[in-house]
Amino acid sequence: MDVGEYSMAADDSLHWFTVNCNLEAAFRMKRNNFSAVNKVVQSSPVVKQPKRVLRTSLNQTRTLSVLLDWGTLPHHVILQIFQYLPLIDRARASSVCRSWNEVFHIPDLWRKFEFELNQSATSYFKSTHPDLIQQIIKKHAAHLQYVSFKVDSSTESAEAACDILSQLVNCSIQTLGLISTAKPSFMNVPKSHFVSALTVVFVNSKSLSSIKIEDTPVDDPSLKILVANNSDTLRLLKMSSCPHVSSDGILCVADHCQGLRELALNYYILSDELLLALSSETHVNLEHLRIDVVSENPGHIKFHSIKKRSWDALIKHSPGVNVVMYFFLYEEEFETFFKEETPVTHLYFGRSVSRTILGRIGLNCPRLIELVVCANGLQPLDSELIRIAERCKNLTALGLSECEVSCSAFVEFVRLCGRRLTQLSIMEEVLVPDDNYTPEEVHTEVSKYLGRVWFPDVMPIW
Repeated sequence: MDVGEYSMAADDSLHWFTVNCNLEAAFRMKRNNFSAVNKVVQSSPVVKQPKRVLRTSLNQTRTLSVLLDWGTLPHHVILQIFQYLPLIDRARASSVCRSWNEVFHIPDLWRKFEFELNQSATSYFKSTHPDLIQQIIKKHAAHLQYVSFKVDSSTESAEAACDILSQLVNCSIQTLGLISTAKPSFMNVPKSHFVSALTVVFVNSKSLSSIKIEDTPVDDPSLKILVANNSDTLRLLKMSSCPHVSSDGILCVADHCQGLRELALNYYILSDELLLALSSETHVNLEHLRIDVVSENPGHIKFHSIKKRSWDALIKHSPGVNVVMYFFLYEEEFETFFKEETPVTHLYFGRSVSRTILGRIGLNCPRLIELVVCANGLQPLDSELIRIAERCKNLTALGLSECEVSCSAFVEFVRLCGRRLTQLSIMEEVLVPDDNYTPEEVHTEVSKYLGRVWFPDVMPIW
């Protein structure tokens, strides 16, 4: 049974019945009033009622009667209204009349859909009803174009998502996203099951332009299937934390998907060959390259280095590319990085980073636009910040937390950067008072150089 054909709940039925009764009563009262006025006017010996006024009033009455019939609204009007409604409200509204039910099944309403799969025992979020899932697979799979799966931390939810994927054989999906709201539950699904389900979409869609499959067991053979069927349309590929993908697998994507503009991957599959492939004459200009540098076992991973000539080739080919790097390393694992000029534009350090590395950034990252340091320790970053301000002329955003910077050095940093600093998020505890300024006085000087009122961030006390 269609969701749109479900009977409305008792309260909804009572509501519609009450509204209709009120409308009918209002119409009846207006009609009676109109008749009464007509009689009075017609019985008057002085005033003679013109026929034109009577005809106009009757037309107004007919118009009111038509307006009371909601089922006569044009489909395109109802469609516009339905597009603003959540799915559950659309389903309820589709029970009003046959016309609204027909609109409920118009393909335009089913081009974008998010499957929410949660286990009631482990999640407070609601799940997409199983009956609705089956209705979509049977009636609207061919209409789906923008599809995402949002699953909780349970393996059962991830397996349910794979079961749905494996049934989308008549689809023409353009964007696909697999999202784990908590821990990466797709990694708990048997690799063969996941890859088999994913390749169903890869083979049948043939028009995929955006794919987000991070934290999944996708592998090299499935990427080859993706390339074989969607090489002309693929524009965005996000696949960080996919341990079964090698540098050869991602190189295959870069070689054949010449229209690829955005790519997100782990550092371990980044190579000189990949950067050179993205810089070939036949490849479009890359717009966004995100690299996650992650280590869960300190000392067990030796990070390779990327040659400067490979970075130079990428920047020469795509001068406007944003190179974003997220670091989740321990201090002793940074030795490989930033020894040579690196064209990174956005840097995020999720763990403690040493003064030495920050000093290298000031020397070798001239394209830097944004810098976020979550922790550094108890060593003041005065000289490092000033060097970054002097050498990184494109810097517009800075975030510091669990670091130490003297108030004077911070004011000098802001003076050097000036009004180009559009985002400045500094925790109050970061600023260390000195002979020139106290933290309370810093905001006045900083506001002067920024050209706007600025205060440090304060940790809320709950």
